[in-house]
Amino acid sequence: MSKFDEKVKEALDSAKTMGIKVNGSLLEKVAKGLGPSIYRADSALVAVSDKTEMERVKKSFCEGKLGSKDDAKNTAAIASAAKAFGSNRKKLRIIFYTLIVESLGKSSVYK
Repeated sequence: MSKFDEKVKEALDSAKTMGIKVNGSLLEKVAKGLGPSIYRADSALVAVSDKTEMERVKKSFCEGKLGSKDDAKNTAAIASAAKAFGSNRKKLRIIFYTLIVESLGKSSVYK
């Protein structure tokens, strides 16, 4: 099993453990789009309490990658993704971003 496959499996297992339903195929495509960031301990996780990082997610991912220009919807999608993790401090970027894609209805970006 490749390192990439291991990371995808880890994310799917983590989502299942937390009771978060995600589309496995979409999650794999999002993971590919995230590139090497999924392999580094710090960048593999999302710090929801860091306002600078949340702005970066909104600008770079929601607006940049997904093309969603509605600030209110982007903010709501990010909040929804954060809420799905509950009190879990280990918010995997792969799952977090997949939830945002699903919330915004932008899965067509990942064909």
